[in-house]
Amino acid sequence: GWSLPEGVWPSLDWDKLIAAKDAEVSRLNGIYKKLLAGAGVEHIEGYARVVDPHTVEVNGKRHTAKYICVAVGGRATRLPIPGCDLDGVVTSDEALALPKKPEKLVVIGGGYIAVEFAGYFHGYGSEVHLIFRQDKPLRGFDEDIREHLLETLKAKGIHVHSGESPLSIEEAGDGKLTFRTDKGTEIVADNVMFATGRKPSSQDLGLEEAGVELDPKSGKILVDEYSRTNVESIFAIGDVTDRIQLTPVALMEGMAMAQTMFGEAKGQGAKKPDYDTVPSAIFSQPPCGTCGLTEADAAKKYGSVDVYVTKFKPMKHTMPTGRGDEEKMMMKLIAVSEGFDHAGKVVGCHMVGADAGEMMQGIGIAMKAGATKADFDATIGIHPTAAEEWCTMRTKTRTTTAADVA
Repeated sequence: GWSLPEGVWPSLDWDKLIAAKDAEVSRLNGIYKKLLAGAGVEHIEGYARVVDPHTVEVNGKRHTAKYICVAVGGRATRLPIPGCDLDGVVTSDEALALPKKPEKLVVIGGGYIAVEFAGYFHGYGSEVHLIFRQDKPLRGFDEDIREHLLETLKAKGIHVHSGESPLSIEEAGDGKLTFRTDKGTEIVADNVMFATGRKPSSQDLGLEEAGVELDPKSGKILVDEYSRTNVESIFAIGDVTDRIQLTPVALMEGMAMAQTMFGEAKGQGAKKPDYDTVPSAIFSQPPCGTCGLTEADAAKKYGSVDVYVTKFKPMKHTMPTGRGDEEKMMMKLIAVSEGFDHAGKVVGCHMVGADAGEMMQGIGIAMKAGATKADFDATIGIHPTAAEEWCTMRTKTRTTTAADVA
């Protein structure tokens, strides 16, 4: 029932937004520094270089230790096309530091960073064009998530150019850029953003000289199941190892590594990072959540799975908000079929819709504990919520076997 007076529209103060973002980043940096100090960690700022298996040099001073952990993360990459380094061409690393909001923006890429930034800028009023080579975004995610998110991106008004590859970027005058694809699409925009992946920041650290083995193609540091490199005293965790690129996963790797390094003194043995059933979220608009295996991977691993899918408008959008189609939810549960090992076990949950990350955190706990479809069915739903749908999916949508996805 709310409305604005005729001719009045909400306004955005871009400078204020960026200043608030910078202030929050500074606040978080301060918190981490306090945590380090409270733990008795000596914090040294500077460019580090590994000198030998037990020595790191920072700002000309050498520091020795029993172990070295490399956790330098990664950096955004640009595709090597003509114009990729022009002014106004950015990556996700610089996108939140633009001097002004782009009225028209091209986002190149179909991964989670690309769809997140596409939704972010579209939400602030930019005309967004999303370009990716696949037929759907989020390659590697469950197919129903990919299809549903594609539909909602289009319903929101984001211009989706699927099946197209970037060809070139040229200056167009007046501070604008002309972007072209291999399918003949030509867009004049204020900015072009590459969201085409990240590369491990392993260069110029002295790792090769110290004998640490890197992947020659990607640059990732090669580690064993305990995060140890081929040099016994040097470990690596996080995005620089290119395993699962999520902050909580890097934290888990760090805790496992610490136990491997020092657990013996506490009567604990070496510990491997546990990558089974890692919940995650894509903060697109609407967001996506996922935990466990995709339908195809689950069918291959277990032989046969039962698939339950539901799609609906969230209750608040059954009212005439005008956004029902773009906020439509999809939930999908995958359980091992009867007659197969681990029958009934829930091995995959995927969704698109509001609060996906919040729901998937709880689902992740249930799946980690080995919950079955019967457990979900026996749980009382909270009404009226979207989350109760996880407890009421009684009708099987389909059964998928290993032969179906071979």
